[in-house]
Amino acid sequence: MKPKIKILGVIIGLLLHSCSAGGITINKPKMPTTANDNSAKPSTTTTAKLWDFHDLSGWEDATQAGSVNYFIENKNLTIFTRPNTWDRTKIKTTSTYTTGTYTWRVYVPEMGIGDMASIGAFLYNSNAHELDYEIGYGKQSMRNELNAEADDLIVSMTSQGNPHKSHDTKIKRGQWHTFSMELRLNSSGKYKVSWIINGQQAATTQLNYGTKSKFKIFCSVENLTFMGDHIPKTKNYALFDFVKYRSN
Repeated sequence: MKPKIKILGVIIGLLLHSCSAGGITINKPKMPTTANDNSAKPSTTTTAKLWDFHDLSGWEDATQAGSVNYFIENKNLTIFTRPNTWDRTKIKTTSTYTTGTYTWRVYVPEMGIGDMASIGAFLYNSNAHELDYEIGYGKQSMRNELNAEADDLIVSMTSQGNPHKSHDTKIKRGQWHTFSMELRLNSSGKYKVSWIINGQQAATTQLNYGTKSKFKIFCSVENLTFMGDHIPKTKNYALFDFVKYRSN
């Protein structure tokens, strides 16, 4: 009986070895998870993009009116509009993004007094799904309301829809500024946007839509009626040092 027992042991050993990690792979069924399941670990993968404007790789023209008024010089993107026109000069990313932090570093010049001109740093999906920084001299009525000094420009931080909300503040002209937007999801899966200027939160709004609405990133200078009191009399411009995106 001993030889038979030995042979049986060898066979059992071979079977066990064939089921080990080096042999047959056994796929365990995944446990179902829900949004409230604490065992479901969030992804730690992050995506980071930096456009430092050595060139315009990853961007495309989005100009709506007038000439294509932009160029790269000294690793800065210069965008401008011409006086006595309704130029709307823009570029946008070729890819779309959702939750995360979006940052633009922008040189904001003096800009023409009373000019209807705006520097834009914004996210766009549709007219009802748009999140903006619009920077300009501003209407005199708005400047009075904000007690703007002679060296102040007006910044409008706006959700164009769902819901429509606008927040206004001041910044100093003739300086570099860093503008960020942070998009996070609430417990219902809807975006909450925070506008952050030079590292300080300036405004926040709860939106009623989520990641089905993906955004392209825009840089612009546009002659727009709501940012001043008369058609621009001067050439207005902005310098974009970089644009950065980092997912949550």
